[in-house]
Amino acid sequence: MSDSIRKSVLRAKLVAFVLTAFILAGAALLGVGVQAASSAEPGQAPPDYAASGNLVYVVPVKQTVESGLKRFLERAFADAAEARAAAIVLDIDTLGGRLDSAEEIGRLIRESPVPTVAYVHGRAVSAGSYIALNAGKIIMQPGSTIGAAAVVDGAGREIESPKVVSHWVSEMKGAAELRGRDPRIAEGMVDKNTVVEMPQIGRTSGKGEIVSLTAEEAVKVGYAEGIAATIDEAIRSLGYGDAPVVHFEPSVAEKLARFLVDPVVMTVLLLVGIAGVAIELLVPGFGLPGILGILGFVLYFFGHYVAGFAGIEDIVLFVAGIVLLVIEMFVPSFGIVGLIGAAAIIAGVVLASFDTKNALLSLGIAALIAAVVVAFVAYLFRRRGIWNKFILRDELKTEQGYVSHESKEHLFGAVGKSVTPLRPAGTALFWDERVDVVTEGEFIDAGVPVKVIKVEGHRVVVARA
Repeated sequence: MSDSIRKSVLRAKLVAFVLTAFILAGAALLGVGVQAASSAEPGQAPPDYAASGNLVYVVPVKQTVESGLKRFLERAFADAAEARAAAIVLDIDTLGGRLDSAEEIGRLIRESPVPTVAYVHGRAVSAGSYIALNAGKIIMQPGSTIGAAAVVDGAGREIESPKVVSHWVSEMKGAAELRGRDPRIAEGMVDKNTVVEMPQIGRTSGKGEIVSLTAEEAVKVGYAEGIAATIDEAIRSLGYGDAPVVHFEPSVAEKLARFLVDPVVMTVLLLVGIAGVAIELLVPGFGLPGILGILGFVLYFFGHYVAGFAGIEDIVLFVAGIVLLVIEMFVPSFGIVGLIGAAAIIAGVVLASFDTKNALLSLGIAALIAAVVVAFVAYLFRRRGIWNKFILRDELKTEQGYVSHESKEHLFGAVGKSVTPLRPAGTALFWDERVDVVTEGEFIDAGVPVKVIKVEGHRVVVARA
């Protein structure tokens, strides 16, 4: 196959690769749109009770508090409002999460036309306690806890910035005051420097302590309206014993998204994506590596899009980066276009994630492992790699009939005459053939008989005859 044909085939394969990336990304986003449209339709409430206004919606809050949970709760609250439900019971068991998402969820609860009850059956910690405090009533399971809402970073280290702590204290106190609860206790759940006296339980939280309440303590200090062993018991205690219960669950796409945004799964998807795309570009032959690479990135962005972390702009930025890398392979720009493409890919991946540090860590780990995998595959298929375009591997051997110069072996032993002075190189005449010759160091004048004493390739050595 000629070099021009080989280049044309490679270009066609790379164009097909990029087009496939666009098609798969578009298909994924189309699927997300269809899923979002279908999940937004009401219909989870039994039609016989939808007009009676005595439905009770049970909505789970059992994940990290982030924008994905907010989107799910928005859908649940809208469905409950349309069904004119009597109450929404938030089934809470969470260690918290992002404060900005918690604030938006708190606003959603306060503005909802449907009364909201928080049933804490495990832990309502940090942002989870803020969500519970915004509910009209709180029912707790024996052994559950609420509080410990100190502000921490992604690594779990406490943030002591006065500005951040002051803002979160005001949010917690506001939620407590809204429902007639002691704001001092809410402040002690955030600020360890606040001394909180709780004579109802014979306890004082001193400096250096964060307030956390058990179910029994929460009832005594007025932070919970009751204790119930099960959520059904909690619903009966609220006076909704005969009401139909609608268990509002995440859609299939939302459950898949929660799985895909797990840090370990996210790292694996990035590993498959990076390794697959790199192998496909470096070892042409569009097939399984390219498909797996595209699928890894599509699933990464699909999960983060459905979870509410990624936007269309993040996906466009990533695809643009891929296109720039491909352009760099055909239009060399001293690495400028390639660097811009790499930066766009990294930015798209990081911006699509809910936590920048986690995204960078996952991307770094995936890139290191992918480099090892790609190096191994490149070594196995070193004769098919794209680098072979720049290496001349063909050999023109004498055994195959190729010669780099005309042979002078027939001159060995011949006697001729020097045409020019040999000092030590010059020209001699043998029969009718003018030949470039050289002596072994002696000078020979023109017109002197010379004899060929050695032939080394195209080098003819003579001496005075």
